[in-house]
Amino acid sequence: MPKLQPFLGLALSLSMQASTAQVAPPIAPRHDKTHEMHGDSRSDPYYWLNDREDPAVIAYLTAENAYKDAMIADQADLRKELYEEIVGRIKPDDESVPYLERGYLYGERYLAGAEHPVYYRRKGGAEGAEEVMLDVNVLAKAYDYYAVGSRVVSDDNRLLVYGEDTLSRRIYTLRVKDLTTGEVLADVIENTAGNVVWAADNKTLFYTRKDETLRPDRVFRHVLGTPVTQDVEVYHEGDDTFSTYIYRTKSREFVCIHSEATLTSEVQYLRADEPRGTFQTFEPRDRDAKLEYSVDHLGDRWYVRTNKDAVNFKIATTPVGKTGQGSWVDLVPARSEAFVEDVELFSDYVVVSERVGGIVQQRILPLTGEPAGQLGEHTIDFGEDAYLSATSTNHDPLSHIVRVSFTSMTTPNTVYDYDVDTRRLTLLKRQEVLGEFDPSDYVGERIEFAARDGKRVPMSIVRHKGTPLDGKAPLLLYGYGSYGNSMDPYFSSVRLSLLDRGFVFVIAHVRGGQELGRQWYEDGKLLRKKNTFTDFVDAGKYLVSEKYCAPDQLYAMGGSAGGLLMGAVVNMEPGMWAGVIAAVPFVDVITTMLDETIPLTTGEYDEWGDPNEEEAYRYMLSYSPYDQVAAHAYPPMLVTTGLHDSQVQYWEPAKWVARLRELKTDDAPLLLHTNMSTGHGGASGRFARHQETAMEYAWLLRLARKA
Repeated sequence: MPKLQPFLGLALSLSMQASTAQVAPPIAPRHDKTHEMHGDSRSDPYYWLNDREDPAVIAYLTAENAYKDAMIADQADLRKELYEEIVGRIKPDDESVPYLERGYLYGERYLAGAEHPVYYRRKGGAEGAEEVMLDVNVLAKAYDYYAVGSRVVSDDNRLLVYGEDTLSRRIYTLRVKDLTTGEVLADVIENTAGNVVWAADNKTLFYTRKDETLRPDRVFRHVLGTPVTQDVEVYHEGDDTFSTYIYRTKSREFVCIHSEATLTSEVQYLRADEPRGTFQTFEPRDRDAKLEYSVDHLGDRWYVRTNKDAVNFKIATTPVGKTGQGSWVDLVPARSEAFVEDVELFSDYVVVSERVGGIVQQRILPLTGEPAGQLGEHTIDFGEDAYLSATSTNHDPLSHIVRVSFTSMTTPNTVYDYDVDTRRLTLLKRQEVLGEFDPSDYVGERIEFAARDGKRVPMSIVRHKGTPLDGKAPLLLYGYGSYGNSMDPYFSSVRLSLLDRGFVFVIAHVRGGQELGRQWYEDGKLLRKKNTFTDFVDAGKYLVSEKYCAPDQLYAMGGSAGGLLMGAVVNMEPGMWAGVIAAVPFVDVITTMLDETIPLTTGEYDEWGDPNEEEAYRYMLSYSPYDQVAAHAYPPMLVTTGLHDSQVQYWEPAKWVARLRELKTDDAPLLLHTNMSTGHGGASGRFARHQETAMEYAWLLRLARKA
């Protein structure tokens, strides 16, 4: 293995050269490693970087950080300016809109200057005495990273179970607090997925654990006051392509275990007041039919969201006691023009979240004729054409008030109460943006362009009204395009720091997401994955041709699977991009998908393909960014990762950067930033996380000569 001392010396040398204009980057040693499969040999000389316990690996990452620091040392004042600007827009003493649940009003607030929230409640409503449930600032004091996961109150309102992650690998320790005394009980459950529910007896918990690959695969039952070693395993998901989680239904009458793979799912259920009972299968999984379904319960019916005979999904109902699909009756039939995303249950009506033309709408559907008022089938009118909406926290099924959230490229996050009888929206809160923010200063639009195969691809665009579309502006193009996750038009106060300096910001809704329905996802996965990449390239070319940006001022950004997108497009069209930010990028596709010990691998064969099959292997290899690095010029690149990342292991971007350094023929900046104390989501504090944002924006603005 590489010697430790040279990297330590290099890191020290680079830190001392922070003001030097020309600094040599660290060069990772090559060590022979060859992978053989399907008659193909792949050289992998940086495979040694996959051992985070090796001091030489840590020293190399430290040297890369020191090199990055030296290369951006002249941006220190700009980074400070941007950070102060970004956090200066955040209301220092902010508070959520509280919600009522079982006689208590629950909310969270941030105190001025605090990184973490305080969770509180008031008995009876706003006039009740405040009870602090958790002050996360106090809990986080001893840790570099601290995040609270699930927070669930028992049915008698007395006990709170919560999960805490102190490493940033999404592995949670569960603790139980008596809210009447403030005592934290002796029940401590370590190494969980953070997913936990109470049974109705106020003493039994169901929770999930992860296997060695961090796949949630087991559900346990714990009774308060008993040793954790006596916890009973009530379910084990033996198929390593499935993950599992547990939840209570809207009615609170059932506990459900949901197991899912990319293209198949299965639910089991148990009465919440019979925690020692046996879970029953709702409908057996059917991989051959690729049956997907999820369930909720209210009243005398189960509600099923499913793709059975419905490419874009539908909502069906079935009586309690008749869960098999033969009893499912359509409530919201499938429509080719609408993708059904979710359903919120009420006694008199349901709220269906569905995508129409890529926009998530909220449709009210009555269940019982026409009660008093104007309750009839309709869609909530938010007054804008391009936006993102969702149902929020709605615990009372008898209510005719629906809490919803709303945002757009120019409208900050907004919470409304919607009266389904009068069809009126009541504004409860709009995210306050401090400073001189005025939404009318910004222009948002949604356009479409024709990709190379003729498909119409939408884009969401925002810019300052003072930025002309004359072919001279810098533009940041953002994309994702995987797992059916849609990138919606949303507001970002952080983004204003770019818009106010003349940047245009664009989200390309490329195939692989689900913006235009299920087929949009199917056309961007497996053996059609390259559509994601070509859509993004074509989006960039269109924006240049239509003068949204200057030809030499087109920048790109993506994270995680969006980082794979960045890796693919810089190999395909390296000359297009003036600069690229690849955040926690999934770039070592073949090696990762062949290693079943790595988190997420086996569960993703239906997304990327199984490289044990030759056709899938050859196709994946043809776009895998690490394997396709070539000896040509690359654009300036900033690559970020976290040492404790549980989703995309740090060594993928580290190996990729090492190979790029070895083969690229230019001297354009190539920087690797490794956060040595965090994982996939970065820092946990609401302010601290923007240190990296300021670094990224300063780097972009300096490239664009805008600062």
